[in-house]
Amino acid sequence: ARLQGWLVREKIPSRAAGIFESYNNNPYTSFGATLARDEEQNLWSTPHDVTHTEADDDRVLYNMIVVRNQLDKDSEEWQKLNYDIYTLRQTRKEVRSRWKHILEDLGFQKEVDSLLSVTKLSIISDSQNMGKARDFLLKLAEETNIFPTSWELSERYLFVVDRLIALDAADEFFKMASVVYPKRPSKERVDDGQKAPQCISVVMP
Repeated sequence: ARLQGWLVREKIPSRAAGIFESYNNNPYTSFGATLARDEEQNLWSTPHDVTHTEADDDRVLYNMIVVRNQLDKDSEEWQKLNYDIYTLRQTRKEVRSRWKHILEDLGFQKEVDSLLSVTKLSIISDSQNMGKARDFLLKLAEETNIFPTSWELSERYLFVVDRLIALDAADEFFKMASVVYPKRPSKERVDDGQKAPQCISVVMP
């Protein structure tokens, strides 16, 4: 019910709603070649959705893939870049997994994929929420470990936080994140070479 209210407030077109509903029922998932193309393009949320948001971290990863594919597979440069691509992909998957874990614990088992799905059709439900969403994301990074070491904050999660604010679930999410992914002592963070949270620049789709 809370998600339905969010969908109405976001005024998501019926086409987008259909994308959300079909997330786990995609008829193309059995086609290996198509999946391979998606893996190269590294679409984040809905498979085969060409309207996905091209955020900074998406473009960085895509450019790494393009450069790697132009190199000789036997070269040291190819191997290093391939490892960097794999590491970045795994980090992104881990971050999404952490958010999904908390959302499911908060009772959003059925809605979790829709809440985490961000495409070019996604909008901020209320322009006044942008500042709140940015502050909340920075607070999560500073006071919890939901983002791994050296993670540069992604504008993608501003949309997710905006949905949590619209659902009046942001405070619950933060409390849960603080328990499940508590911040480690500052000395340990320094030893790990953790970076300070980066400023978030947002290009609205």
